[in-house]
Amino acid sequence: MQPVEALRACPLLQGFTDTGLGILAGICTSRTYPQGTPLFAENMVSDSLLVIADGKVALSMRSDKGELPMGELGPGDWLGELSLIQTGQRACTATATSAVTAFEIRQADFQKLMATKPQACMKLLMAICTHFGQKVLANKEALKTLLKV
Repeated sequence: MQPVEALRACPLLQGFTDTGLGILAGICTSRTYPQGTPLFAENMVSDSLLVIADGKVALSMRSDKGELPMGELGPGDWLGELSLIQTGQRACTATATSAVTAFEIRQADFQKLMATKPQACMKLLMAICTHFGQKVLANKEALKTLLKV
C-alpha cells in the first residue's frame, strides 16, 4: 500500500485533499513489523505518529497485576499523534498481533515541513487537538472516577 492510500483511510486525516495527503506522505517512512514484534514499548521516547496500513496491533500497559490489555488497532487507525506536538513517553506498549505495515511521521520531519507547508501541518495539528478533546469528553466519567470527584 502506498502512503497516500494509508493516510486517506485514516479518520484523523478526514477532510484532507489529495494534495494535503501527498504533502504528508512525502515525509512518511514505511515500517514493517513481524507478528509478535513491539512497534514501541511503554515509557519509550515518543517522537512519531504511526498510521496502520495493514495488520493488527494490540495495546497494553503494565500494572501491579501484570500486563493490562488496552485494545486493538487495525488498518486506518493511528497512534502516537500527540508526539507531533511534543516529545514525551509512550503511554503503552504496542505489539503486532499479525504482520503489520505502518507509515511513520517523525516529529523532526513534521517540524521541518511546518516551515514549508504550514497549512497542511496546521490542519493535522487541529485534527489532533479535536480528536484529543473528543477523547477527553468521551471519557469524562472515567476521569471523574480517577479523580474521585
